[in-house]
Amino acid sequence: MSRNAPSETALRVAGLSQSADNLFSLRSNPEELAEMARALDLLSLRKLSFEGRVIPLGGSDWQLEGHLGATVVQSCVVTLEPVTTRIETKVLRQYVLDYADPEEPEAEMPEDDTVEPLGSWIDPGQVMMEALALALPDYPRKGDADLGQVVLTEPGKAAMTDEDAKPFAGLAALRKALDKDKE
Repeated sequence: MSRNAPSETALRVAGLSQSADNLFSLRSNPEELAEMARALDLLSLRKLSFEGRVIPLGGSDWQLEGHLGATVVQSCVVTLEPVTTRIETKVLRQYVLDYADPEEPEAEMPEDDTVEPLGSWIDPGQVMMEALALALPDYPRKGDADLGQVVLTEPGKAAMTDEDAKPFAGLAALRKALDKDKE
């Protein structure tokens, strides 16, 4: 890898202290927030901060520990109205020198998804963007938004509702009728 940092937030592993915390604190300016909002398909990204440290983990490995805070605005999946969400999450990554990717085409994912291969650089800015993308609500929804129910049928026929489609609804009605006959 070249001597030039992949980004201005990247930390060169060879320059990290083995005896003290390597602290970082990232705050995005309005232009960076707008660019990240576009990249993540957000209506807006109001605030974003990522603070933490990179510490040695054994003789050759490193661990990034951080706290991500963000305020995001997404479209409601029901009404398309803006939904504002505050995200607060802890972030952990371990960078391992002897990391080996599974080589089989259909290998199972490892249980510990915080482990990554150690390269020449550790980039808290890249980790911040990944952690934000993973923390975003998949289906943002306004509190009172209701999907409702659509009922379609052929003209002249009774529409089938969700209740009608439940497999044991008819059996419960039959059981009640049989119980009444026994009495």
